[in-house]
Parts: sequence; structure tokens; C-alpha cells
Amino acid sequence: MATTLNKTINEFGLEVSPEVYPKLKQYVQAMWEANQLLNLTRHVTYEKFVSRDLVDTLELSKLIPEGKDVLDIGSGGGVPGMVLAILRPDLNVSLSESVGKKAVALSSIADACDLEIEIYQCRSEQLLEDFSFDFTTARAVGPLVKICTWLIDVWPSVGKLLAVKGPNWKTERNLAAEKSLLKKVQLDVVAEYPTPGTDWSSVILQLQAKKYGSRKKG
Repeated sequence: MATTLNKTINEFGLEVSPEVYPKLKQYVQAMWEANQLLNLTRHVTYEKFVSRDLVDTLELSKLIPEGKDVLDIGSGGGVPGMVLAILRPDLNVSLSESVGKKAVALSSIADACDLEIEIYQCRSEQLLEDFSFDFTTARAVGPLVKICTWLIDVWPSVGKLLAVKGPNWKTERNLAAEKSLLKKVQLDVVAEYPTPGTDWSSVILQLQAKKYGSRKKG
């Protein structure tokens, strides 16, 4: 087992710019230190961080064009939002975390990594009543039923929601559809990739408000 972050990234064959290695290491160390007091993550080894957190964030980063405004909802320990900000300094990344202690921890982690990102201590749907984004990311914050319920009144401000999901995503989609939460939402699978160390794949779902053309009179 690799004993450093750099070696672990190389062992998994991930394409990560060497320029971001130092900040990734700063992030991991700061996040694990905060994790001793708060329940931010269960991924407390380089192998878990790289094979789960970094892999998911790298896949997300491929789907977001340069210079976009991105909101990460329910950021917890900063995955994927803070890791995305490290990997893609061209993006304008904001984090929302409703739990006060976790939001404070995120601010401390951002300071340790010298990251200039906005961190909001509030529920994402409240933030999206006043601000709009090009993309919104969600990972491990709840099933689609919950996410779609939270965002039901603010889809135009969400932009494109990129949700990282495991092999049960179809069940989640069907439950959301049964509750009529997808009537005004277009859902597409935009990425599918193997999860290292498992026999299943992860997917990234893209959800956005449906666009309805106006009918011509006459």
C-alpha cells in the first residue's frame, strides 16, 4: 500500500496535474485533522481518498467547461466542491453546508489550502433563492427524492445538477418519478465509470429544468 498521496495517485493511474499535488496534500491533512473532532468523512487513508473522493471529483471536472460558477451542496468535508476547486482553479466554486460546525471546519480547511472560495452556512435551497449557478454538484447528500424535493422550487437557479450516484441510481430515479418530482426535470446519465476496489460502477446524473418552447399564436 502506498504511503504518500503522490504515490497513491500514481498507483491508481489517475491523470492529475503535478501542480495541484501540494494543495491536495494540504487539503487531505487539514480535512483529516478536522475529522478528529467532526464526522466529516470515513475515508481516512490515502487509498480511500484517492479511489473514491478524487476519482469522483476528477470525473465531475471533465463535465464542467472552463470559467463556470459551481455550487456544491451539502459539502460536508469538502468533497467534491473543495477538491474540485483545487483541481480546477479556473472555476468559481462555492460551498453550502447547513451544519454550523462543519461550515466552520470548511472555512478552516480552505484557509489551510489558501483557497478563495465562498462558503455559505445555510441550506442550498435557501441560497438558490437569491443566487444562480451554471452547475451544482451533489455527492452523498441524500437520495434523488430528497434532492429533488429540496430543489423543486429553485431548478432555474441550479443550472445543471451533477449528482454522483452508485449502482442503485435507477431505483432512486424511479422513486422520484413516482412522486412526480421529475415532471419538470430532464435527467440524463452523462458519465459512468468503474469504482476502484469494487465490482460496481458509479454514474453521474445530470438534472436540469426542462425547457419548454413557446407556442406561436395564429
